[in-house]
Amino acid sequence: MSKAAVRVTFLGGLGEIGRNCAAIEQDGRIVVVDAGLMFPEPNMYGVDIILPDFRWLIERRDRIDAIVLTHGHEDHTGALRYLVKDVNVPIYGSALTLGFARHRLTEAKVAKGLTFIEVADGERRKIGPFEIEFIPVTHSVPSAHALAFHTSVGVVVHSGDFKLDLTPIDGRRTDIARLAALGDEGVALLLCDSTNAEEPGFTASERSVGGALRRLFLERPERRIVVACFASHIHRVQQIIDVAKEQNRKIVLMGRSMENNAKLARKLHLLHVDASDLIDIENIDRYQPGEVCVICTGSQGEPLAALSKLSRGDARFLKVGANDTVILSSHPIPGNEWTVGRVIDDLHRAAAEVIHSGHEPVHASGHARQGELRTFHQLLRPRNFVPVHGEYRHMVHHAELAHSMGLAPKHVLICEDGDQIEVTATGIRRSGQVPAGFHYIDGSAGDLDERPLEERRMLAEWGVLQISAGVDKARGTIIQPVRLTARGWFEGEQDRSLTDAVTNEVRTAIETALRDGNRDAESLNKVAQRAAGRLLGQKYRRQPVLLASIVVL
Repeated sequence: MSKAAVRVTFLGGLGEIGRNCAAIEQDGRIVVVDAGLMFPEPNMYGVDIILPDFRWLIERRDRIDAIVLTHGHEDHTGALRYLVKDVNVPIYGSALTLGFARHRLTEAKVAKGLTFIEVADGERRKIGPFEIEFIPVTHSVPSAHALAFHTSVGVVVHSGDFKLDLTPIDGRRTDIARLAALGDEGVALLLCDSTNAEEPGFTASERSVGGALRRLFLERPERRIVVACFASHIHRVQQIIDVAKEQNRKIVLMGRSMENNAKLARKLHLLHVDASDLIDIENIDRYQPGEVCVICTGSQGEPLAALSKLSRGDARFLKVGANDTVILSSHPIPGNEWTVGRVIDDLHRAAAEVIHSGHEPVHASGHARQGELRTFHQLLRPRNFVPVHGEYRHMVHHAELAHSMGLAPKHVLICEDGDQIEVTATGIRRSGQVPAGFHYIDGSAGDLDERPLEERRMLAEWGVLQISAGVDKARGTIIQPVRLTARGWFEGEQDRSLTDAVTNEVRTAIETALRDGNRDAESLNKVAQRAAGRLLGQKYRRQPVLLASIVVL
């Protein structure tokens, strides 16, 4: 890489929702932007979370000057606890962002020895070869920032997650004036949130949700109301609290992350509620249903979160029923639709009334739609553009939007995880690729690669077949007959004929190998597996996990 160039390496967040992580490099020095996680798809059996592949960063740890966080959501900070085990550099972010991150790192017992550096809105910090400017933007978590890297080739802007909310709950708006000034200075590269790039118009203000909640509360004065939302969505929590207080309801915060985040936000004066308005969950039965509002976690159907426990009847001190209205003040993250639907079904079985964003406007996205994206592009007028943060179709739509704003195709690149680009005074180009596959974490087994995950898929779909037999080594004969033990198969007439066919095929293969002088147990196991696998795959279209135990006596 030439000295008159800036390289960007994308390690996650391109082509998916989550795992957001990028590295910006100049003069051999690197600053990491975000380190997020992603939640697994339903067919990723036993996987708890998915991380970026940090190998490229770890190999260059002595060249990394800092990790800079745009905001406090888990898809941008949740992988920190794995990265900082190998890369111990200062971590920059707003007070709330660092507060969320520090708490998670402390829980994981990796916070000791780390350096956290708080930054204020509009502040510029010299970090490595860059001056990085922290520009306030509105999002669904307070204190989010866009980043402006002042580099040797011009300004590189990373939007972070944002929308242009003109009436935010805390009055902290996206700094449009500063963005326009950067546009006047000249923006060499824009990396911009693409999540809602398919959606026309403008994202609703967060304040609009408060009006919908107020009406729903007023229409149900005698009912206990349970509202589920993200624990990090402090502005949503504030609006729920304000509406509850207007009706003289006591407020219960339910779920460990809800309690912890509210405590931190109150400490930072970002959440305003009197202690007298809060009650502990164990005291909830002292009040009539219409005198209580519960704010809980679990709006994405997480099995261990408070709302899921309520739906199953597993929560201590509170059982939902016919006197309860449950409001899901969120929208399912892609991939979570089934789990959210199951929770809603269980709540209906408990006779509760359930309201969600499909019924009422009880949620507003934190991401910019096409109208706001056009405004953002017009303010910054970048010379080059790469859409980030979104599934592939989102990034394609965002690239098309950039073309419609007058940016020539040669100055717009659609990248994926692992891609590297270089920005110079004259343009942008692809410069290579690095490892950037999924890194799976199983809570009990630790790291997983693709092999055991593929075996788990096969077990789930086809089951397992155990093959056993005993062989006389001296005589070269089968003395214990070939037996098959199947698990995870439907038992029926067809399966009995199938196992008979496989038994005969394996017996013939072993006898042939024995006649050829094969007496090695490991080799005979492979013979048995190959024979069974070939017949099952070619004739019966089945691919169970095959386990062979041929004993040579």
